[in-house]
Amino acid sequence: MITLRSVLYVLAFALFIYGLMGLTGPRTAVRGNAIAAVGMVIAVVATLLTPGLGNWGLIVLGLVVGAVIGVPAARRVRMTAMPQMVALFNGVGGGAVALTAWVEFRESAGFQGAPAFVPIATLFAAIIGSISFWGSLVAFGKLQEIVPGRPITVGRLQLPLNVLLLAGAVACAVLIGLGNDVELLLIAVLVLAGLAGIAVVLPIGGADMPVVVSLLNAFTGLSAAAAGLALSNTAMIVAGMIVGASGSILTDQMAKAMNRSIPSIVAGGFGGTADAAPAAAGGTVRSVSAADVAIQLAYAGQVIVVPGYGMAVAQAQHAVQDMAKLLADKGVGVLYAIHPVAGRMPGHMNVLLAEADVPYERLKEMDEINDEFARTDVALVIGANDVTNPAARTDPNSPIYGMPILDVDQARTVIVLKRSMRAGFAGVDNPLYVDPKTSMLFGDAKSSVREVVEELKAL
Repeated sequence: MITLRSVLYVLAFALFIYGLMGLTGPRTAVRGNAIAAVGMVIAVVATLLTPGLGNWGLIVLGLVVGAVIGVPAARRVRMTAMPQMVALFNGVGGGAVALTAWVEFRESAGFQGAPAFVPIATLFAAIIGSISFWGSLVAFGKLQEIVPGRPITVGRLQLPLNVLLLAGAVACAVLIGLGNDVELLLIAVLVLAGLAGIAVVLPIGGADMPVVVSLLNAFTGLSAAAAGLALSNTAMIVAGMIVGASGSILTDQMAKAMNRSIPSIVAGGFGGTADAAPAAAGGTVRSVSAADVAIQLAYAGQVIVVPGYGMAVAQAQHAVQDMAKLLADKGVGVLYAIHPVAGRMPGHMNVLLAEADVPYERLKEMDEINDEFARTDVALVIGANDVTNPAARTDPNSPIYGMPILDVDQARTVIVLKRSMRAGFAGVDNPLYVDPKTSMLFGDAKSSVREVVEELKAL
């Protein structure tokens, strides 16, 4: 029987998919986001039309509290903190699914009389949702630098500990599935799964954290889909599967961009902290002034700007665009080289530069731009460390060996803007900084670029 709810759900799902298609490019991303948001509003309305839904007072209270917390948080967050917000909001989703599983257990008196698929789907949702919630909190802490970015592990006991915690959660879930209605078992499932989430994420280094956030996002989607199956909620099933599938694809693409397998990342990655060792130990670094940089840029035929997290931290994208406009007026061609994992989330640099009205056609992905470096007079690296490290090509002993990088060392001249000689997020040395063709302009990226802009104006 076709009902209004069914029609609304179909419309919502169509908007989800159409909105997701819009997220494939910066030009359509805002519109795609808005379309998907409209779809979610329609899905919520359709769900609220369910007969005998429950306590409307609590539902309205929940919507108000969520809006009061979520809207200001999303509006005020800086682009540099966007990965942390994504991790936190994703974790909240996983936690909601875990609590929903607990409520379903209580409402059904331990799944008494329920079809077999209900306890299976609910317990799966409880385990994965709890792992996602607590794992995402650890990821948030590492990205926010509340928790050290370096791997935190108990050594050889780490893997047995992870397996023991997960096995314990599964064992308690099996006991419930066999008909045991003791609520402490469900609480044990949530606690053990949560501890497993913490134990799995803590040993993963900061450099791998964006991949972990994407993986946990996929987990949240799958847990929501499983909870939707148990609750016969079509919206949760479809939305959860979309999030799970897209998150899984993104995780795979990010892992490939780092030349690391997902199991190796989960087993414990590499990554340093703010007090990591100098990024070019054992070599001679050549420091230059903003005036020197301006002269080299002004007389170049082509300049490739390589943005990284340092540009994001300094919020230097607008200053970079001002510099590019001045260079264009002087007949200098300017392109931007975008590495898939530059920054701390996919598309981080694209969003920042789009915010500064950098023409989309000037943003070139790694595979498209790498051949251009050999024909480029100046490669201007702004706070990008690991994604420009030639050790990924030349040093088999480097932790990042084999990771696809931007070939900035092939340019005729390289200028690097950095605050200091500290290592990047991966915590490994970068021999690019002691290359004879490389010059270093030290300081805050925004201030440094503005100084270069003033010098360009004076030429």
